[in-house]
Amino acid sequence: MPPSTPLPTVRKRRLGAELRRLRERADLSATEAAARFGVTQSRISNIEAGRYGVSADRVRALARTYDCSDRSLVEALAAMTGERKRGWWEEYREQLPQNLLELSEIEHHATALRVTQAITVPGLLQTPEHARTIFREFVPSLPPHAVEYRVSHRIKRQMILFRDEPPQYTAIIHEAALRMRFGGPETATAQLAHLISMSERPNVTVVAIPFTAESFPVSGHGVDYFYGAVPQLDTVTIDAAHGGQLIDLAASLERFRAMLDRMEEVALNPTKSRDLMHRIAKES
Repeated sequence: MPPSTPLPTVRKRRLGAELRRLRERADLSATEAAARFGVTQSRISNIEAGRYGVSADRVRALARTYDCSDRSLVEALAAMTGERKRGWWEEYREQLPQNLLELSEIEHHATALRVTQAITVPGLLQTPEHARTIFREFVPSLPPHAVEYRVSHRIKRQMILFRDEPPQYTAIIHEAALRMRFGGPETATAQLAHLISMSERPNVTVVAIPFTAESFPVSGHGVDYFYGAVPQLDTVTIDAAHGGQLIDLAASLERFRAMLDRMEEVALNPTKSRDLMHRIAKES
């Protein structure tokens, strides 16, 4: 049986999707674009689906064909080409769902991240035992080895916050999540201590929405907002029971930015948020 063709990476699919959007803004069909560019219609379709690699020069040439004058966007798209080496997350391909691998890839390439959670601490700020407790509560239950694969993957994801040039990471957490005692008092206390420690890193900002806040723009699910090289390349992921959902439509991105802005407005500032965490830790 011949080996299966690897799935296109999230980055390749996004590059293809953005090239398709440029073509559609130019009011060209795939057939018309192919004729102008001197290739077959199937080549254009495969590029847009992320199934066919494309060079930086070809991205620029396609942008000229589509009369795109946004140089920053074109260069950001050109920078998305040429990657041949698969990321560290590929070692989990046989053990974890595809959406978790895609999350790792998006995080790896993000220039900054902003997340919000109302019930749990964001994944990149969790201790191993806190994460293990969360995964053990999945319904239907995960077998022990699957729990450990997920814990290992989550901890490796956190390494982006410690690399030489880490992205700026902002976490907006409701007080309810700070007071949840997942795993019991010892695990909860250790999680709070870790969260306080992480909040002191120069690239990490943690702000809390207290119970006393008079408004709270609830999203319904945890939201991760990943900033790209240009705003058009931002991505949102939403936690849901059926798995993560990727969103990159301009109108939706604008709505989520506004929602996160509003959350930060009603949250305590970083210093007062840290004071709140200290008070909760003393009460435990």
